[in-house]
Amino acid sequence: MTRQKIEIKKIDNIAARQVTFSKRRRGLFKKAHELATLCDADIALIVFSASGKLFDYSTSSTQELLRRQNMVPENNNFTQPVAVASSQLGNSVHAELAEEFATKTNELRHMRGEELQGLGIEELKQLEKLLEIGLSRVVETKDEKFLKEIGAIKEKEALLMKENQRLRNQMANLNGEQEQAVIGGHNNSLGSNTSNSSSSANPNSQHYDSSDISLELGL
Repeated sequence: MTRQKIEIKKIDNIAARQVTFSKRRRGLFKKAHELATLCDADIALIVFSASGKLFDYSTSSTQELLRRQNMVPENNNFTQPVAVASSQLGNSVHAELAEEFATKTNELRHMRGEELQGLGIEELKQLEKLLEIGLSRVVETKDEKFLKEIGAIKEKEALLMKENQRLRNQMANLNGEQEQAVIGGHNNSLGSNTSNSSSSANPNSQHYDSSDISLELGL
C-alpha cells in the first residue's frame, strides 16, 4: 500500500498546523543529527514558530557556527541565499502574525455585534451559541459574588446584634447596681430617723425609772 502524497500548502486549521509543526521540527532536527553524524559536518538550525518561539539545534555551539558563517566572504554563493531565506522567514512570520491579529480582531467585533452582515447562518448560529455560553458564565459568576456579599453582610449583622446584646446586658447590670445603692441609702436614712424620734419622744424616761426605784426602796 503506497503512502498518499500530501499537498504542500499552508494548513488552515491552527491546531493541526501546530501539531504538524512539532512533528516536522523534530524530524528536521533528527535528520540534521544524522547528517552531522554520518558526514562529520557542523550543522546549526534555527527555527521560529508562527507565534515567534525559537527552536534551535547545533552540533557544537550555535554562536560559534554563526561567527564562522559571518567570516565567509560576501561573494560566497551561500551568503546571498541565506540572507534571502532569513528575510523571507521574517516576512512570513510577520504575515502570519498580521493575519492572526486580523482574525482575532474580527472575532472580537463579531462578539460585540459589529460587522455581522458578512456572516452566514451557520456562523451566526455558532456565534449565538458562544454568546449564550458566555452570558450564562457571566450570570453564574455574578450570582456567586452576590451570594458571597449577602453572606458577608449576614455575618456582620450577627456580630452587630451580638455586640448590641452585650451592651444591653452591661447597661442592665449598671442600672441594677445603681438601684441597689439608692435603696441601701434610703434604708439607712429611715433607721437614723427612727432612732432620733424615739429619743425625742421620751426625754425623761431614765429619770422616771430612777424615781420609781427610789420609791420602792423607801416603802
